[in-house]
Amino acid sequence: MSEISPGTSPGELLDIAVRVAREAAATARRMRDEAIGDVQTKSTDTDVVTAADKAVERQVVEALRAARPGDGVLGEEYGDTAAAEPGAVRWILDPIDGTVNYLYGLPQYAVSLAAEVDGEVLAGVVVNAATGDEWTATRGGGAWRAGRRLSCSTETVLGQALIGTGFGYDPRRRAHQGRVFAEMITRVRDIRRFGAASLDLCLAAEGQLDAFFEKGLNPWDHAAGGLIAAEAGMVVSGLNGAPAGPDMVLLAPPALFPALHDLLVELDAAGGA
Repeated sequence: MSEISPGTSPGELLDIAVRVAREAAATARRMRDEAIGDVQTKSTDTDVVTAADKAVERQVVEALRAARPGDGVLGEEYGDTAAAEPGAVRWILDPIDGTVNYLYGLPQYAVSLAAEVDGEVLAGVVVNAATGDEWTATRGGGAWRAGRRLSCSTETVLGQALIGTGFGYDPRRRAHQGRVFAEMITRVRDIRRFGAASLDLCLAAEGQLDAFFEKGLNPWDHAAGGLIAAEAGMVVSGLNGAPAGPDMVLLAPPALFPALHDLLVELDAAGGA
């Protein structure tokens, strides 16, 4: 495990993350009706950001600065203020993961907050702001929901696996992902797309999905959820030995991982735009 600055433990970082994320989720839920009247676009016309995304991120950054003034923050809207010193904590934040769901009133949007030290995520929380459901994990301390320790699916047969995925906003990437989807759908039980990667990873951690993959995720999409999935027993990786990252985030139970990995390589799932 990474060396943390003196006086800090993964458990203490998680306590801060949970408190801050719960407050942020309450703000997102409260602001929804007014926030959806102020919607802008980012990378494409379908990639949206609301006033609530920005307000929630400001709230979280201010709360983290008050609790731990020397830490860095990487946020989807805020950018990166990471401290470079060894042992420094960097918080990785998605203020509202699933903004399109938020915009339409679908109950799958979340605040995701993780604490990273020297490139290793040590604590993370995901709160479904619509429902209040909450998942947490610390490195080596297991993954938890509502006092219950989580363990992932025990499925071993790819043809019987329910797979989660997501699609990017760039039309060229979507076209490639659609081709992968069309080839995969006949070789697994089924595929689900809920529209919030952090929640997908948590659902996989507790076995409501057997596995998950997606190309194009950013650190704030999978930092907390990836730790939760790993602590629930999943293999979390990229393809061909690469770490999870923008080219691919893949998580599956150990017995299912090789077959799904090889299928994604065969279908060039990390390719395209």
